[in-house]
Amino acid sequence: MIRATIILFFGFSFLQTRVRAQLVGLNGKEIRHLRTLLKTDSGVKQQYNVLAATADVALNEDPDPIDTIRSEGLLQGDPRKTATQASLRDMHKMYALALVYRVSRDKKYLKAAAKYIMAWAATTVSRGDPIDDTNLDPAIAAFGMVKEGLPSEQVAAITDWLRRTAEAEIKAPYNRPGRATSFNNWHSHRLKIVGEISFAIEDTALQGYASRGLMEQIGRNLKPDGPSADFVTRDALHYHVYDLEPMITLAIVLQKATGVNYYTWKSPTGSSIRRSVDWLLPFVDGRQTHAEFVNSTVEFDRRRALNGEKGYQAGTPFDPKNGIATLVLAAWFDPPLMKAARQVLGTNVSYPTWQAVVNALGR
Repeated sequence: MIRATIILFFGFSFLQTRVRAQLVGLNGKEIRHLRTLLKTDSGVKQQYNVLAATADVALNEDPDPIDTIRSEGLLQGDPRKTATQASLRDMHKMYALALVYRVSRDKKYLKAAAKYIMAWAATTVSRGDPIDDTNLDPAIAAFGMVKEGLPSEQVAAITDWLRRTAEAEIKAPYNRPGRATSFNNWHSHRLKIVGEISFAIEDTALQGYASRGLMEQIGRNLKPDGPSADFVTRDALHYHVYDLEPMITLAIVLQKATGVNYYTWKSPTGSSIRRSVDWLLPFVDGRQTHAEFVNSTVEFDRRRALNGEKGYQAGTPFDPKNGIATLVLAAWFDPPLMKAARQVLGTNVSYPTWQAVVNALGR
C-alpha cells in the first residue's frame, strides 16, 4: 500500500500541472509530428488516408445516434444488437472527422465532428453497462481533439453527457462490491471509459477513481503468473485480451497524464499488465495453442455457441490474429512487440494498423 500511495502522490502532482494537456486522442505535439510524417512517410500517409476518406464521406452524411447502446448479453441477430451495431458506425466517423480537422485545420471537419458528437450527447443515455459504453472510445477521443474549437455551449453539453455516463458507470449495480462485474472484464472496461472521460472533461475526482481503480484491478484481476480472472472463468484467451486491451488503453492515458508507467507497475501480489501480456505472447506468435471455452463456467458462452456464433464453440482453437490488437496497444510501452504482431499479420510494413502510427507519434 505504501508503494501505491507514493505513485498516487507523484501521479497527481503531475496532474496539477499537466491536466490541461490533450490526453485522449492525439495532443498538439502528436498532431505536429503526424503532419511531418505525412510529408515523409508513405506508410503513415496510407493509414491516414483511410481515415481521411472516412471523414470526407461523413461530411455528407447525418449522425445516427441510438438512445441506448445494447450489445452486452445479446446474441448475434438480436434486433437491439443489430440496431446498435448500425449506429456505432458513427464512432469511426467522428474520430476521423476530429483527426482530419486537427491535421488540416479545415473547419468543415470541425463542424461535422461537432454535429456527430452533439447528436449522440443529445440522444444516448448510459445504462451503466461498461460492455455497452466501451464503444464510446472514439467519441471521447474526438471530443478531446476538437473541444478547444467548439463554442462553450457545445462543450458544456458534451461534458455533461460524458460526466453522466461516467457517473452511471460508477453507481451502477454492476459495480457493487462482491459482484464479479466489479473486478472482471466489465471493470477493466468501466475504468477505461471513466478514465478517458475524466481527462477529456478535466475532472480530477474521476481521474483519481480511474488511477486508483487501475492499480486495484491489476491486483484483483491479473494473476502473478499472467492469466486474468476472466481466462480462469471462461477458459478463453478471447476474454484475456478483452481484459488487457482496456487496461493498456487506460495505462497509456495515465502515462501521458502522470508520467507513471502503469504497464510495468507491479501490484502487491506481483501481478502486472506487462506480465499478462508476456503470458499471452506465445499464444499469439504460435509457440502455444489453446482450445477456447472448453471449461467455461459462464452460461452465455454456451448460448452463443448454440447460436452458431463463430469462435464460441467449445474447443475452437484461439486465432492468433485475435491477439494482434493487444500486442499493438502494448507496443506503445514495449515497441519490440510490434515484431510479433507483424509476424502474425504476415507483413513487414512499419504501420500495419492506425494504432501503430499512434504509437510512433507518442514516442
